[in-house]
Amino acid sequence: MQARCLRLLDVLNGAIAPNDMNLPGFYFHKLKGEPDRYSVRVTGNWRLTFRWGDGDALDVNLEDYH
Repeated sequence: MQARCLRLLDVLNGAIAPNDMNLPGFYFHKLKGEPDRYSVRVTGNWRLTFRWGDGDALDVNLEDYH
C-alpha cells in the first residue's frame, strides 16, 4: 500500500487540476457533499482523498471511508 500511495502522491503533486487524476486504474471520482472533495483508490477500501484550491491539492488524506 505504501508504494501505491507514493505513486499516487507523485501524480497528485504534478497535477494542475483535479481531473488530472482521472487515469486508468485510479478510479478517480468526486465525492458527495461540500466542499468539493475527490478520491482515488489505493487498495480495496482505502482511498486517497483531497480537495482542490489555488491550483493545489489540499487536505490530502488516506482513509477507509467504506
